[in-house]
Amino acid sequence: MCGIVGVIGRANAAEVLLEGLKRLEYRGYDSAGIATLVDGVIERRRAPGKIINLAQKLAEQPLGGSIGIAHTRWATHGIPNETNAHPHSDGKVAVVHNGIIENFQELKTELEAKGYKFETETDTEVIVHLVSDYLKTTPKAEDALQAALSRLEGAFAMAILIAARPDILVGARKGPPMAIGYGEGAMYIGSDALALAPMTQRIAYMEDGDWVVITKDSAVIRDESGNIVERKIVQSEVSGELMAKGNYPHYMLKEIFEQPQVLGDTLRAHYNPSARTITLAAMPFDLKAIDRVTAIACGTAYYACLVAKYWIEMLAKVHVDADVGSEFRYREPPLSPNGMGLFVSQSGETADTIAPLKYCKANGQKILSVVNVQESTIARESDAILPTLAGPEIGVASTKAFTTQLMALACFAITLAKAKGQIDSATEARLSRALLEVPARAADILHLDDSIRVIAEDLVKARDVLYLGRGLLFPIAMEGALKLKEISYIHAEGYAAGEMKHGPIALIDENTPVVMIALSDALFDKSISNMEQVMARGGRVILISDAEGIKRAGKNATHSICLPQLDPFVMPILATIPVQLLAYHVAVLKGTDVDQPRNLAKSVTVE
Repeated sequence: MCGIVGVIGRANAAEVLLEGLKRLEYRGYDSAGIATLVDGVIERRRAPGKIINLAQKLAEQPLGGSIGIAHTRWATHGIPNETNAHPHSDGKVAVVHNGIIENFQELKTELEAKGYKFETETDTEVIVHLVSDYLKTTPKAEDALQAALSRLEGAFAMAILIAARPDILVGARKGPPMAIGYGEGAMYIGSDALALAPMTQRIAYMEDGDWVVITKDSAVIRDESGNIVERKIVQSEVSGELMAKGNYPHYMLKEIFEQPQVLGDTLRAHYNPSARTITLAAMPFDLKAIDRVTAIACGTAYYACLVAKYWIEMLAKVHVDADVGSEFRYREPPLSPNGMGLFVSQSGETADTIAPLKYCKANGQKILSVVNVQESTIARESDAILPTLAGPEIGVASTKAFTTQLMALACFAITLAKAKGQIDSATEARLSRALLEVPARAADILHLDDSIRVIAEDLVKARDVLYLGRGLLFPIAMEGALKLKEISYIHAEGYAAGEMKHGPIALIDENTPVVMIALSDALFDKSISNMEQVMARGGRVILISDAEGIKRAGKNATHSICLPQLDPFVMPILATIPVQLLAYHVAVLKGTDVDQPRNLAKSVTVE
């Protein structure tokens, strides 16, 4: 989703802003722009497409100034072109904005009646003219800003530049995240700590409804009512080095190969080495009393919830409802008085997940969240969190964030089962040992990269691909299909293998590859039957299984990818890695933009 960065107090403001924008590319965007203030005049450079286009324009037409704002735009209102690109300005005020102003049409009509002319198709332009209008009639800029902000309805984050006030930079947040960066003789504002990492690691996170007036030496934060408030300054652990690609051609490949390390890091956060068992941090509520879990997320994180549903119901014998955040609250579902809301999000800022969290909280649910950003909105709104130690994930298609979510959820499933008295110490020890093996076995799977690249050549020209899995591997089939869709633009669907003959089999012919994810367990004979049905219709099967499964399948598979022989409990984590690599190599062979696939955003902060 759109990214914002602002600076005050740096002589080379445009260079600093451009660097910040480059670190926001992972969020997804279709245009970019910068505005600085030079001798009381707002100057802008904007360009559609990638930031390299904006950089070229800045090289040809440099921007001076020590204060400025910048933006990467993901189009909501108006097509992605230079006219609609941010910052928007009327010469007196410049604005960059993330989100949607829901009452923009009403405000636009009001402002047009006053003689204001609109040049763009965006909702953001109403903010420019609204602030300018209040500045005409309100002597103090801070009062004008508060009055203007109070008129806006919807979800938004924004940064505002005022030509007549070169000493201040203004930011506001209602929904999407905003962070304030504290430097030496300079201050910053940005959508997240990643954007500010090269400039400072001293960060304060604005809370919902906050707005801030920043000078080169200070920040005065006010709440929605205009009261001055304090927000804790923390030392961010994000650094510029963490965001480098190193020797990898794409962030996505780098992040796939980081999984052994981050899976180990995440496990260590939840593992007691002296007791050799999973030991989560103390919960502020009684797990034994929990009688129902509502697991909610969006996109890839939703598939993590589906795996957790299997784990929790199998081990803890607690019913789990798994739902997508964008649909959950519209049903107004009844919730158990002793229920728990389980929320999963990489960024902790996903609007479609935050709204159900608030619904669950208002309906008396205990809130536990699995997040990668411990200072995020979802983390702060939760009673407890299970951190994933994935580090910054820049590739839009989630990889290491997903597998670390699975690791954290596996630890929770064991803990809940133990609290409910549903597993004995021997089972707990067995599952804990299996989790300990995952990082090393993940590294083993990465050694298959070259062979998976060869298999990918068989998928490049496919129009449709089916992914099939049973039980714990059914959600991984859906995740594999999503990955292929996201970055290669090949249509793919994930199905429960038993459902193939109930419809999807009609699609199978010699042009429809089938990726079968199946272990050599009690259900494997059924999976072989599925493969035979595919082959009988001319389909090609790519089998992802363990050595025993591949042996039992015989020649039924066109290609095979061999997984380690490990406890089935942990296999969803390990089976994810081959489907990630398969999607990655197909996308590379097709020449798509792997890290920033079209139309997608990393953090979806609007509904």
